[in-house]
Amino acid sequence: MSATQGQLPLDGMPRRLYSCTPSRLNAWLDCRRRYRFSYLDRPQPSKGPAWAHNSVGASVHNALAGWWREPYDRRTPLTAAILVTNGWIAEGFRDVEQSAHWLGRARDLVSGYVATLDPGDDPVGVERTVATRTKVMALSGRIDRLDRRGDELVVVDYKTGRRPLTEDDARSSLALAVYAVAASTMMRTPCRTVELHHLPTGEILEWRHTEESLARHIRRAEDVATEASAADERYRALVPAPAPAKKGSAASRTASGERPSVGPAAVPEEIDELFAPSPGPICSWCDFRRHCPEGLSAAPDRNAWDGLAE
Repeated sequence: MSATQGQLPLDGMPRRLYSCTPSRLNAWLDCRRRYRFSYLDRPQPSKGPAWAHNSVGASVHNALAGWWREPYDRRTPLTAAILVTNGWIAEGFRDVEQSAHWLGRARDLVSGYVATLDPGDDPVGVERTVATRTKVMALSGRIDRLDRRGDELVVVDYKTGRRPLTEDDARSSLALAVYAVAASTMMRTPCRTVELHHLPTGEILEWRHTEESLARHIRRAEDVATEASAADERYRALVPAPAPAKKGSAASRTASGERPSVGPAAVPEEIDELFAPSPGPICSWCDFRRHCPEGLSAAPDRNAWDGLAE
């Protein structure tokens, strides 16, 4: 039996479902060390500074969700711009001037996008949590927007990144596929179409799944869940849970009231090998970069604002 398999359940005993999100599954696929730092080490290792491009993305998503919650007569481009301003996240920018510049760009993106929408065409859900179960996993996630088109549902995902998207991005997205399956299960309505709405270019990349293609994505998710679940069990078997820090102790707060920097958990060599890193260019953007010598060697440091599409 390999280390990644862990201990098999007794015959006839049900195996506990692996509780996950698409983000957790993708973290396992991208880098197992980042997965460990994100989901297993407790306390979680300290992350690096906030990224400006994530601040832009979160501000835009929040404004679009808020726009649909406004009364019908307030669903205007001006309201969208106001929502961006009121909810602006100014973390990660080089300075106040850069933040103000991107606030203006984000206002234009969101107001321009909502001008293409029918304010009376209420979605089925906005920031809607959906979930589904298989024999292997209990999977849940949150959809940016869930539309009804005729007798079917459509999963809509907003994108604000600088990289141009293609139809293949919609077709190959594990997250969008499992959202479609989960939405269909919960709403008892067919859901096969998924869309990426790329606000910087105004493009809508659509893919219509078949039952077979959705089933393939679910099998792929189950394969990842089986691997990650076995690794999680091995981690819990070999790494003792830390004692909780007493409230107000030096371990929980510094003299200034801030949380101290936290390093990775001390783990046996077997666990370090099981959750080995996947060094590459993406290491420049990892929140846990400071804790990973391989990642530091694989890619250069980035400023917190380098992900912006200047």
